[in-house]
Amino acid sequence: MTRGNQRELARAKNLKKQAKAGGNKKDDGISFKSKQEHDAEIMRQKQAVSKDERDKSHEGFI
Repeated sequence: MTRGNQRELARAKNLKKQAKAGGNKKDDGISFKSKQEHDAEIMRQKQAVSKDERDKSHEGFI
């Protein structure tokens, strides 16, 4: 049994799908290093808030 052009059609469909998916990448002009520093600063702020909340909840126990 032969598949005819089914394989070729599937290959073309997959190429089209990959090309469409490749265009969805986000590029906002931020370098990797600056994004890393920005994310680290956000995490430090979140950790500070969390630490403050923990300290407030444990004030009566110390």
